Amino acid sequence: MKSNSICLGIIGGGVMAEAILSRLLVKQVFAADTVLVSEPKAERRDFLAQKYQVRVTADNQDAVSSAQVLLLAVKPEILNLVVADLTPNPESTVISILAGVTIARLEKAFPQQPVIRVMPNTPATVGAGMTAIAPGSQAKAEHIERAKSIFSAVGEVVEVTESAMDAVTGLSGSGPAFVALAIEALADGGVASGLPRAIALQLATQTVLGTATLVKETGMHPGVLKDRVTSPGGTTIAGVAKLESAGFRSALIEAVKTATARSKELGSM
Repeated sequence: MKSNSICLGIIGGGVMAEAILSRLLVKQVFAADTVLVSEPKAERRDFLAQKYQVRVTADNQDAVSSAQVLLLAVKPEILNLVVADLTPNPESTVISILAGVTIARLEKAFPQQPVIRVMPNTPATVGAGMTAIAPGSQAKAEHIERAKSIFSAVGEVVEVTESAMDAVTGLSGSGPAFVALAIEALADGGVASGLPRAIALQLATQTVLGTATLVKETGMHPGVLKDRVTSPGGTTIAGVAKLESAGFRSALIEAVKTATARSKELGSM
């Protein structure tokens, strides 16, 4: 669904905001001249304006007043400071990507407006993101569809209840960092085993990508795939045994749980 006639206001011009913006423009969900980004740093404003040809401002109210869709993309801990002096625009749909910030807090800041809490992740930059959305009490079907159309431009979208959002944050929100560590570690293992760094990184990256694609496209359970690769007394089962003894799976589980807990802490600030 094209939304070129809808003005998009973005408060915060950081990495995630840029990732989303870049894909929205590439997919022509919004035209550059319908986007206004509010960003306090002049250098960052100049960069976004030059690279994406969008309008920029240092005044958050400018982005609010002109927006039919308002995307909140600031650090969660400064939300109260950001919204303190804002006059809400009752005509806008408010979409928040602030980790841990509840719908209740958002609806208090933007009363009587449709609010949608969203958790995207950094692969959105290349259109391979995973986004979960949770609608607020004022959000109707058309607002939810608008949010889905926006985030479909950066990858896949699922709708969840708000109670699941902290776990979403811990898994898909923080997950890219965990996967990046795994890729780096696999490449380090290749270097330790005698491979040149560039080749080791290429092998590790494509192996992770190919495995994920195989699981996704076939619907095969990861455990089944693992069993298919492990032959009796072979190299893979030896490596799997080493991972198990090192607590690999437990470490990933605890990483997601810890990130989930931190999302809850941020929401209570």
